[in-house]
Amino acid sequence: MGEAGAGRLDAGRLDAGRLDARLLDAVAPLTLVPPAATPSRRNRAARGAGGGEAASQPPLFAPGRDAGQPPLFAPDPCDGARGDPAQPPGHLGHRARMRRKLLAAGPDALLDHELLEMTLFLALPRRDTKQLARDLIARFGSYAGAIAAPPAQLLEVAGLGEAGMAALKTVQGAALRLARAEVKDLPVLASWDRLLDYLTAVLARERIEQFRVLFLDVRNRLIADEAQARGTVNHTPVYPREVVKRALELQATALILVHNHPSGDPTPSRADIDMTQEVKAAAAVMGIALHDHLIIGNGRHVSFRREGLL
Repeated sequence: MGEAGAGRLDAGRLDAGRLDARLLDAVAPLTLVPPAATPSRRNRAARGAGGGEAASQPPLFAPGRDAGQPPLFAPDPCDGARGDPAQPPGHLGHRARMRRKLLAAGPDALLDHELLEMTLFLALPRRDTKQLARDLIARFGSYAGAIAAPPAQLLEVAGLGEAGMAALKTVQGAALRLARAEVKDLPVLASWDRLLDYLTAVLARERIEQFRVLFLDVRNRLIADEAQARGTVNHTPVYPREVVKRALELQATALILVHNHPSGDPTPSRADIDMTQEVKAAAAVMGIALHDHLIIGNGRHVSFRREGLL
């Protein structure tokens, strides 16, 4: 074979080698190269250089990501709770156990801080509320103390925020409405214990003095429970004329006066006794009876009628 034939044979072998190299690159688990290394640009460069060595050209596909690099989409840490309900991670598993305990044994089976956790679950679904519940108990003493605490003091607890405070105040409002419903349509004088429970829930933890009037119909059923005045930590102004005016508007035939002592001591003061007599006299002129005046303290109460002060 002549030199020309040998040259053509060597060129053919070289082209075959280039093709094999490209095929091997194409079938590997590879990723695309940047636009600068596209085949069209590479072909133009090869033609301009007179068909140089294939090894100097970048491969059609570049190798994939290193095995040591993290995947593009990392697994969700909460996926375990969905994939394997028996073993949810972290606080999610704790919540599941608490929920089962509540549903199986009722709320009385939960300690104060556990019941508080359950309340906060609803407002702070992505937070672990265990320590927050313990902080609230440490600050306010009990579950009842926490939900009845003033909003400004609740916001001082780190991590609670407006959402947590709103959840606590929602529970407090629901509890008061439930207690009020239990005395709403019943003869108050025949349901005295329920009435005291309701008034204690409303007033016992108030930080300022509040004066309320229970307006009753001819059968001593509750028409309305209204706050007539709010005062300071130890005094609330009361105007007998306004109390009687409101009773006439509601067509009430009897009254029960109620106020709290934020100090926790329900012992009546001289001013309490005098004010009660003034309201009694003004109401009697309009044919309205004053059944009692109750002072609510912390876990205690005083009845003026029982003490002979009416």
